[in-house]
Amino acid sequence: MKIGEASSASAISQRMIRHYEKIGLIDAAPRRSSGYRDYDERDVHSLRFIARARDLGFGIDEIGQLLALWNDRTRSSSDVKALALARAAELHRKTKALDAMRRTLERLAASCQGDDRPDCPILDDLELGET
Repeated sequence: MKIGEASSASAISQRMIRHYEKIGLIDAAPRRSSGYRDYDERDVHSLRFIARARDLGFGIDEIGQLLALWNDRTRSSSDVKALALARAAELHRKTKALDAMRRTLERLAASCQGDDRPDCPILDDLELGET
């Protein structure tokens, strides 16, 4: 199938498919005599794997590791579990940071009169770098 069909079947844009080939995340598809890339079901399956890993927050390097583990039938599941737990820990850290930012913004917004006067504790905080 052509790249457009692979894109539709995997829900990954053609641009991203070409990018994944360029960075070596997936092998470059063989070319037809017409010059078009030629993808098969295995390629689409790999692209769906990548899409799901991206949806779960894995970065490109981690996805490369996951793909290697997925293709290695002698792998240890503990290696896969370690990657998943590391990603979960990072997401937890980011969640805590986002919650702290949300609370700060809510506190600042609550301290702002939101009227026609120019004084604004939100801008004051941003200027001073205080939280």
